[in-house]
Amino acid sequence: MLTQSAWFYTKSALLTLGGAYAVLPYIAHALVEQFQWISPAQMMDGLALGETTPGPLIMVISFVSFVAGWNQALFGSHDLLLSGVIASLVATFFTFLPSYVMVLLGAPLIQASGQQLHLKAPLSAISAAVVGVIMHLAIYFGHHVLWIAQGFDLYALLLALLAFYWLQKQQASPLLVILACAGIGMVKSLF
Repeated sequence: MLTQSAWFYTKSALLTLGGAYAVLPYIAHALVEQFQWISPAQMMDGLALGETTPGPLIMVISFVSFVAGWNQALFGSHDLLLSGVIASLVATFFTFLPSYVMVLLGAPLIQASGQQLHLKAPLSAISAAVVGVIMHLAIYFGHHVLWIAQGFDLYALLLALLAFYWLQKQQASPLLVILACAGIGMVKSLF
């Protein structure tokens, strides 16, 4: 698993453009469906954790890799914590390794090519593709929030619509909306 994880995170760092929201659907698909290291619920927990902190990519990768290492019991059932920590460290290291190598080797080339007009069209196309990938993440997230094991979650839909209303029509602070929705969710869980 550690070798697969190292190669997967290196590949995901090299093959995806656009930041965390562009790479997270790829990671979610691979960890849940391809490798089956974690469950969809565990991936949703990781995505939710990532949205509560700065730097969502590393938070999600560290969390889901820890859970995957724990689930796979890499060093036996008596060393689950060690399995999780090592899996998380491998994923984190190999996620950022290509970026550091590319920055060190490619920075002078990027700096020199910044004013070349023939590069602007491809970069615009990449930006458009990234928007599509981010929309895919929103759909993935929405699907797993709204369709739970018991069926469609009308409560989650109503809360999402209320949050959208507060953000769009009332111009409420995102932090206040997050806190209000968390409070409403906590109250609901008590009843």
